[in-house]
Amino acid sequence: MSEYIVSARKYRPASFSSLIGQDNIAQTLKNSVLRGQLAHAYLFCGPRGVGKTSAARIFAKVINCANPGPELEPCGKCESCVSFNEGRSYCIHELDAASNNSVDDIKTLIDQVNIPPQVGKYSVFIVDEVHMLSQAAFNAFLKTLEEPPAHAIFILATTEKHKILATILSRCQTYDFGRISVPDIVRNLRDIAGKEGIKIEDEALHVIAMKADGAMRDALTIFDQTVAFCGNDIKAEEVMKNLNVLNYDHCFALVDAFLAGDHSAALRKFDEILSKGFNALHFIGSLSSHLRDLIVAKSDGLTALLELPESLVERYREQASRCPFKFLYDALAATVACEGGYRSSINPRLHIEFCLMRLCALCGDFAAPAGMPVATAAPAVAAPAAASKPSPVEKSPEPAPAPKRRKAPGALSLNALQKEEAAAPVAEAAAPEQSGQLPDDESVRNAWKTLSETFSDRPRLQNTLSGSKLEMSEDGDVKQVTFFVVNVAQKDWIREKILKDLEQKLRSITGSSKLRLDVDVTADEEVKKQSYTQREQAEELINSNPEIRNLVKDLSLDV
Repeated sequence: MSEYIVSARKYRPASFSSLIGQDNIAQTLKNSVLRGQLAHAYLFCGPRGVGKTSAARIFAKVINCANPGPELEPCGKCESCVSFNEGRSYCIHELDAASNNSVDDIKTLIDQVNIPPQVGKYSVFIVDEVHMLSQAAFNAFLKTLEEPPAHAIFILATTEKHKILATILSRCQTYDFGRISVPDIVRNLRDIAGKEGIKIEDEALHVIAMKADGAMRDALTIFDQTVAFCGNDIKAEEVMKNLNVLNYDHCFALVDAFLAGDHSAALRKFDEILSKGFNALHFIGSLSSHLRDLIVAKSDGLTALLELPESLVERYREQASRCPFKFLYDALAATVACEGGYRSSINPRLHIEFCLMRLCALCGDFAAPAGMPVATAAPAVAAPAAASKPSPVEKSPEPAPAPKRRKAPGALSLNALQKEEAAAPVAEAAAPEQSGQLPDDESVRNAWKTLSETFSDRPRLQNTLSGSKLEMSEDGDVKQVTFFVVNVAQKDWIREKILKDLEQKLRSITGSSKLRLDVDVTADEEVKKQSYTQREQAEELINSNPEIRNLVKDLSLDV
């Protein structure tokens, strides 16, 4: 069996032209060599797997190469290049700071710095994972890094720039390596697959590139894993199965269920996804990404932001054309909120299922499950005198009214009453024929109770009316009824907005046209002194109960 080399090592960049996704850094380094403006210390920082160490090796080979190419690529034939490729170079040194992070290791490096290069012009020292050096090692390295011999060049590489001392940063030229874009990763993987004789779908390449999260080394590692699983003919479905990535079809089907208001289909699809072993949090994250891509696909001029193969881009455009913008925005807001509250939820599955049902409700009411009878309005038909008994299916039972919680009228604000009025304005009732007789006080009180119950859809107003004190007096052939509220603002609002309607309703209920209704502010001291805050309620309880007052005093409690 021939020796196998993983793709991350086999296809590691050996020249600036093969360095993926870092063109600006490569050009800057080449320009510094052309102009002879080499610094004595460089710092390469950025995420893992983006080419920091590879760029350091290429740069070290170029500045010592005897015959660099026209694009400043190492020739690979001179003694310096050959000795480095064979691992026996005496002018390019590599140090792993993760395992050599003590003061003694730095002292050994300093001793090597004083030795001039035997081949080439410079002694280049590449220190990888430099943030792992100890505080004492950093301090021991400072002076040498600031004023090294003329033949010494340091290239420091790290993934955690924030852990490096500011005194070290100030002595280095810093180059920030960015994440490699999905198209660049896809392009490189396609070239490698062609060299290896592997047939792979574009959609599968995009899945690998997305999974790599901007790291070329991770992408090559996933590529090798995929080849080991799928062989030389790789399909997108097999890649998703191997990498445990949610298939695009699931998200498309879920959005179709949302648009149809079919919560049953959405919940069944979610159960199917969980049964395949997918993490629920990853599922809701994938759904958020899908909704984001739909918004991008629906917006003119933003197609370039879709890092997807062309076949999928067309599919996104088709589904986005059927989605209203408001639905997409509201749906994305719901999934992002669900994702944020997932970890703190007591029942994570119910948390996500409720989110899916809310998404189904955004585009209409829920669809009735199969087999459930749907009540429909019966057509108006003249019934004979002896009508047959109605079928039990024709009339669905009315739901029991929700229990009403009575609130003290003083706890209601004018703002609350105004909000209720905006949500459900008072409907004008048709006035039946009314008599000219004066009703007695008991009839008026019963009618007032009935009147307050007609505002069950506006509980704050209902509480205000039912809790009001009534005063009645007779002025000739007119009965004057006055009810009391707790402040002037409520009185003014009622007089302006609904007093006439209340008077008309009260006349209709009593059947008397000789009623006059008015509103005033109460003079009841109990209402004025009502406790609102928890502190006021606690003080009132302490003052009214000697045992509690003694308990607070004995335990030195603070209200």
